[in-house]
Amino acid sequence: MIRAENLELGYEGRLVLKGLNFRVAPGEFAGILGPNGSGKSTLIHALSGLLPPKRGRVIIRDEHLGNISSRLRARIMAVVPQASEVRFPFPCLEIVLMGRYPHRKRLGSLTDEDLLWALRSMRRTTTEHLQQRPVTEVSGGERQRVVIARALAQDPKILLLDEATSSLDVRKKLEIFEILKFLNETQNLTVLCAMHDLNLAALYCRRLMFIKDGGILEDGPTAEVFTPDILGQVYETPMEVIRHPGHQRPYAVMLPLTPEFYEGEELLEAARR
Repeated sequence: MIRAENLELGYEGRLVLKGLNFRVAPGEFAGILGPNGSGKSTLIHALSGLLPPKRGRVIIRDEHLGNISSRLRARIMAVVPQASEVRFPFPCLEIVLMGRYPHRKRLGSLTDEDLLWALRSMRRTTTEHLQQRPVTEVSGGERQRVVIARALAQDPKILLLDEATSSLDVRKKLEIFEILKFLNETQNLTVLCAMHDLNLAALYCRRLMFIKDGGILEDGPTAEVFTPDILGQVYETPMEVIRHPGHQRPYAVMLPLTPEFYEGEELLEAARR
């Protein structure tokens, strides 16, 4: 479904990621993890076509991403950013209906099917009660759920999420990931999400890619790569990993920082002040 070949990504005067080679098969549910500034968002931007690679290429369904029209790309792939700023007071239902535009005939109007898709997506994200509320008058978490509903209304084959649930409370995060899990298992939706929440990733993602120092440090099944050694290496923080007694998935427990995890004497001295 997604193939990255010798990707080199960055911005003017700054290289962020290099030498990326990986494949994401149809129906995978994968997480991209790494410390702040490691390049998670940069990779999502490149896979969605927002950021052209400096070198290498992104292949989507055996087609070079740059050769896919924006309309067709929107029918294949939906992207949910960490935060979405909407300046105009559109009703939330209109925001969600925007996700149906790639499926409309040129110059065609919205259909009953489009409305059904929008309402179903709002029910799934528990935003149906916000249909007529201006998007500028809802909370940040509600607005983010409306944006997720818009992405679901696109009926994509691939869903890319860039810290998409970071502004949501615990319950709403779990609700969104349960919907993603359901769509992944029943409709073969390919899900790739950049995340900071280690335990949420371990709970739902079957594959994890750890990014650090400009490349992929580890990539594999969650049960194999979600280990104290790898987490400690990625985040430079002491960790324990246990099997949660409830769901039996791996669960990370943070430990207090010890001197060997400080970056030199200056940081240690600053912590003592």
